[in-house]
Amino acid sequence: MKKILAIAAVAALTAGVSAYAANPFSDVSTSDWAYQAVSQLSDQGIVEGYPDGTFRGQRNITRYELAQIIARLMANEDQFNAEQRATIDKLAGEYADELDNLGVRVSNLEAKVGNISWSGNARMRWNQDYENGNAVDKFNGRMRINAHAQVNDSTYVEGLLRAETDFKSDEGKDNVDMQRLYVHHDFGSHVGVNVGKYAEFFGQTGMFFDSDVKGAEMTYTANDAFSLTAGYGRFNDWNGEKGLASTATANAEYGYAQINGAAGRFAYSLDYIKGNDDSKVEVYGGGLTIGLTDKLDVFGDYFKNTDAQGDPDAWTAGLGFGHQDDARVGSFRVSVARVDAEKHAVLGGYTYDVSALDALSNASRVKFWNAAADVTVAKNVRLHGEYDWNVKADGTTVDYDDLATVSLNYVF
Repeated sequence: MKKILAIAAVAALTAGVSAYAANPFSDVSTSDWAYQAVSQLSDQGIVEGYPDGTFRGQRNITRYELAQIIARLMANEDQFNAEQRATIDKLAGEYADELDNLGVRVSNLEAKVGNISWSGNARMRWNQDYENGNAVDKFNGRMRINAHAQVNDSTYVEGLLRAETDFKSDEGKDNVDMQRLYVHHDFGSHVGVNVGKYAEFFGQTGMFFDSDVKGAEMTYTANDAFSLTAGYGRFNDWNGEKGLASTATANAEYGYAQINGAAGRFAYSLDYIKGNDDSKVEVYGGGLTIGLTDKLDVFGDYFKNTDAQGDPDAWTAGLGFGHQDDARVGSFRVSVARVDAEKHAVLGGYTYDVSALDALSNASRVKFWNAAADVTVAKNVRLHGEYDWNVKADGTTVDYDDLATVSLNYVF
């Protein structure tokens, strides 16, 4: 497209924003049909000429040059009406890569309608699992759509809609549910509150799954090195149904507190979880990640349930290499970890896609090695693979020594 046509289109987009302005370019005369558009946008600082004072409107405009114009429009969005802002947002999405190269953040503009922004992810996964002691192949898919609605400067509402389907069976394997729905409010710059059904994560490695909590929590954040969270509610995955938690009845309620932080090459968490009197849950634990180099790190978690018989404990320790980034093709991370867990020490599923920890529903103790790898094969497309081996499940005769999964994960 000729540069002069692009500028005329932009001027039409911002019509009514600026009054008639003086001619700033030597090669644009007052008799040119696009004179008013060029002078108006120059006066607003949206277009610039060349050092010799020319505009060169007959040149083809590049995507990079147009992205520069869009960036200047974004910087002055408060001057435009709702329809004009919506058009600018669409342009920002179309030229997101060029804007990213300019250092302009457009993540909050993409897929935005009014004050609601949308994002999500999808997964296609194959894994080998066990049912009733027998190895079975599974092939399933999942999509999650996240809606973030900004109510005001201090409050937002967030919801996560999840749909899952089993591609190998049609019998009760499909479901759609509102996985999360909560309100967040900030009290000043250091205190935030969540109320509703939200996600919570304990430890560094996912020994405790990021279970969905129906409750309320408050977080005080001093800086990157220290934050304190305290909350109370029902944990979806921690009701004893899987035999992982304890003798707790369904919908048991828990109070919890955690301290998190990161400084330099260190990241840490300290966790405490206390159930009601019938739950037999009082868990102490924490985790630590240490970056040995820019790409190599060691990590681990340890938890003990002092309210269950025998004070069962669980730990994991591993070594990781690389940093996988969904936006950077070719980036990757690989890790290997040792896991040792007693029944009633782990209250939820492991964060990995496949895990011999599920054997705790029948076994008293499980020990195994886990290898995992993630690589970005295309922009926002991640290939994930895992393998559990040398699985030892005390108290059961099932051979779990062949657990594996491969999945393609998409973010949008």
